[in-house]
Formats: sequence, structure tokens, C-alpha cells
Amino acid sequence: MFPDFRVRQRDYLLEISKALTQELDLDVLLNLILKYAIEMLSGHAGLIALRSEGKGWQIRVSEGISPDFLSHMEPFLKQIPDDQDPEKFEVPEVNRILNEITFSATLGLLSGVGLPLVTQKTVVGLIFIFRSYAGLFTSNDRALLNSFANQAAIAVQNAQLYAIVNRSKQRLDAIFDSAADGILLLNSKQVIERCNPAFSRLVSKSPENVHGKPHDQIVRLDKTTEDITLEKAIAGGWPLTPHAQLYVEGDLIRDGLPSLPIGITYAPMLSDSNKLTNIIATFRDITNFRKADEAKTTFISIVSHELKTPVALIKGYVCTLNRKDVEWDSEFVDESLKIIEEEADHLNELIENLLDATRLQSGSFAIQKTDISIPNMAHRLVGRFQTQTDKHTFKINFPEDFPSILADDTRIEQVLTNLISNAIKYSEKGEITISGEARRDKIIICVSDEGPGVAPQDLPFVFDRFYRSSDAARKTKGAGLGLYLTKQIIEAHRGKIWIDTERDKGARFCFSLPRND
Repeated sequence: MFPDFRVRQRDYLLEISKALTQELDLDVLLNLILKYAIEMLSGHAGLIALRSEGKGWQIRVSEGISPDFLSHMEPFLKQIPDDQDPEKFEVPEVNRILNEITFSATLGLLSGVGLPLVTQKTVVGLIFIFRSYAGLFTSNDRALLNSFANQAAIAVQNAQLYAIVNRSKQRLDAIFDSAADGILLLNSKQVIERCNPAFSRLVSKSPENVHGKPHDQIVRLDKTTEDITLEKAIAGGWPLTPHAQLYVEGDLIRDGLPSLPIGITYAPMLSDSNKLTNIIATFRDITNFRKADEAKTTFISIVSHELKTPVALIKGYVCTLNRKDVEWDSEFVDESLKIIEEEADHLNELIENLLDATRLQSGSFAIQKTDISIPNMAHRLVGRFQTQTDKHTFKINFPEDFPSILADDTRIEQVLTNLISNAIKYSEKGEITISGEARRDKIIICVSDEGPGVAPQDLPFVFDRFYRSSDAARKTKGAGLGLYLTKQIIEAHRGKIWIDTERDKGARFCFSLPRND
């Protein structure tokens, strides 16, 4: 029988060794090791407990033990402190507790033995076998159990290493797949090995239609800021160092879609021998950056023009009035001073609008609410504007019981001033109407004129900062800030502003303000 026993022992250990190379599920391996250990030692039951930092000792797998018995053991194992040498203190203590519980629970019918699972001088757990017949475990039994303990220790180590690698891979996959920027992983021959969902959305192609394709087949650029591509850079010797990133900017050509302004950063991955193994390409939609640059250019152009005109007029009239060789009559002097004052007011208004736009961007645009009457405000403003035009008539239409509201008096006056001023500027003549309507939860104010109205192509943009239609830019002064600021003021009051598009003639701008705010 002894040779058969040795053969069985060898076969079991070979089977476990084979499983260690094929199976990375820790519980499957531990169950297999425990099953063979119980059989080889003629045991009745067994368990493997693992030790983890911060969580103490936990029973990971068991065989032939009732759940009630296991639940009775767990609290005792968790009470063992893990701040001492495991092999000298914890393992003997676990053995003592298991033997003590086993003896008392079975009235001495079961005995047990345990050996530590040691990897690189680190105790990671314990294998414990119960036997249901009299007699102590022999040195041969312990040697055999030690063989299984060694196998279990290797299984734990492999599974832990696999878990660490797997967690790292899962984290990298999560970062890769959830990144807002498009990402490509290329091999050394610039063939796409992987792309993330953001890149699929950028090019409107499924990952299956991207994987395995050459980089230059998927990434086609037009209007590049520099005459450089990844392929040209590599042909020229890129990368010379592991941190030699390459940045390319241009319009990404997409099948069936408009081209997209894009910025691409290529980062190399090099082997220990400094050979290029992979390239990570990151794609960022720079449409908003382009728009910001365009807005900055537009801003500089508009503001320069708007500042230049009044400054030139002021300087011209001042120089004229300062001439010593001419004696001006009082009427000319008065007219010149009036123009200087008007242009100075225009400059001041432009500067205030620019400051308001800056406050809006910085979040320091303050609203100071008081009780205001918009009909009274409308009458006051009409009286002021009526002196500035003889081609327009004004009509004020408010119900007698129109309610007062809580709002910023200065800002709402700025809104009405902008709307009435625009009505005068963009209609050569006719009636301008300021009307109001009261509803249960809000009031609605409208300013209408009898001019040409707003062109359909301009409707989506009239409230944008610095936007001016081509027709308006030719005929009237302005920086494109008035309606932008008007919209921001109304929205700061939790109201809404819109253009009534159902009118047959002229423009009609309306805004609402809450009554009970």
C-alpha cells in the first residue's frame, strides 16, 4: 500500500501544480488543494484561513464543516491582533483556537492540525485539517500537509499578483474608456491597436472599423498649423527621448461629416533598448479654442473701431476749437461742444458695457433688488429718447393695475434703454411701442418697432457676445454687447428674453420677470 500512497501523493501534487499554471481563481485553487489534503491525510474536514492586513484572519474555503460551526469560529479569528510576528504568534494562536473550539464542539471526537502558508518568509494564511479518529498527526502527516501548504501558498501568491495586475488593468481600462478626449493606442508600425469610445464618437466610426487600420487611413488632417504629421516625424527620427511628445493641430477629415478642428498629442512608449514599441495619441476637440481666438480677434477689431471713431471726432473738434488763427462764433462752438459731449458719452457707454461683460465672465455681476414700477420707468425713458429723434413716435401701453416688482432698478433701466435705442437705430421711422402684460407669476414687457426686423439667419445669434449682422455693422455703430448684456441681466433676475418671430413687420423683443421673487 505504501507505494500506492506515494503514487497518489505524487499525482495529487502534480494535479495541483498543473492547476496552478492554468487557473487563477484563488477560491477554485484553494478548494482543490484542501480537497486533496483532506483525502491524503484521511481527514474528516478542513479549512484554509487567509490573513489580510487590516481585516485579520478570515476563513476563505472549507470542506465538511457546517455553516453554523464556521460562523462560530469567525469572531474568534477576527479578534487575533495582527501586530505581532505571524509565524511565532498568530499561527499558533489560530491553531490553539481551532483546536479548542473543535474539542469543545465535538466532545473530543475530532482533532486537528494546522500549518502556515508561507511565501517569501511572509505568512499569508493557514491550512487546517480535522480528523475523526484517535491518534496524533504523525511527522509524515505534517510533512505531507506541509507540501499542500506550500502549494496553497503559491496559489495565494499567484492569485494576489494576478489580482493586483487585474485591478491595475481595470483602472487603466476605466481611465482609457471614460476619458473625454479621444485616445488611440498605436503599435510601432503606426497601426491602431485600440481606440476609446470618445475617439469613436469623434470620427463617427465603431471601434471595429478603427482597430487594425493604419493611422494615416483614419487620421486625415487638413489645414494643419505646421507641415508635420506623425508619419513624417517618425521618418525624421522622432522620438529621440522617451518624453519627446509631438503636437499636431489641424482639421480632422471625417467621412460624411464636417471637418473638426483637432489638437493631437503623440506620446511614445520605448523599450529598455530605446526601441519604439507603442504610441499613445490623444485627440482634443479645439472648436471652442478656435471660437475663443476668433472672438478675441473680433473683440479687438470691434473695440478698436468703436474707440477710434469717437476719439478721432473729439480730437478733431478740440483741435479745431484751439486754432488761434480763426475766431469761431458761439453757435459753432456750442455745436462742437455738444458733439464732443455726445462722443464722450458714447465712449463712456462702451467702457461700461465692456466692464459689465468682464464682470459677467468673472462672476461678480451683482443684482441689487428694490421695488420698481416699469410703466413709470418707460415714461421716463420715452421722454428722454423723444428729444433724440423726430422720425419716431412712442406709444406706451400698460394696464392701469400693472404691478410693481422686485428688481434692480439700474439694470432693468439698462435693458429698456438698450431695446428702445436699438428700435430707434434699426428702424428709419415709425412707431415704437413699449407694452406690458401681467400674469399670475410673472410680467412680460415688449418693445416693438416698424423697421425691417431681424433677418432669419441672424435670429440664433443676436444675443451672442460681439455678434453683429453684416447689415447692422455697415449702417450703425456698436460693439455687439448691448443685447448680450440685456440677456445676462434678465437671466440674472431669473427671467427670459426672446424675439417675437410672428410679426409681419418690424422687430419685437420681449422679456419676462418673476413677480414673486
